[in-house]
Amino acid sequence: MTNSMTNWSENVKKEWKWFVHSRFGMFIHWGLYALPARHEWVKSREHISDEEYQRYFDHFNPDMYDAKSWAKAAKNAGMRYFVITTKHHEGFCLWDSEYTDYKVTNTPCSKNLLKFIVEAFREE
Repeated sequence: MTNSMTNWSENVKKEWKWFVHSRFGMFIHWGLYALPARHEWVKSREHISDEEYQRYFDHFNPDMYDAKSWAKAAKNAGMRYFVITTKHHEGFCLWDSEYTDYKVTNTPCSKNLLKFIVEAFREE
């Protein structure tokens, strides 16, 4: 094994200590696929065309999204971290990416949802 691999594996061990110690967190799997109210692979498994799926993009406006209440609920439950699907396999981004137009800021929502959730969890 080379030195760089040894260093990499030691760094990974250090980085993962917090995760093992934290033990309990929130995993948020959310995006356009929430609109049909089925599952995150709905486009692929139900063979929804790009044209059909576009309607979810055109109508994406999570008006009841409340990042602060999610963060508070996580803290009250004893959760110590969160993980969120910032971009799922279909390519939709929950932030204002400079690399694609397929992003939340181009939907009726028009807000960087990732920014709000990161800020809310950091505040808690």
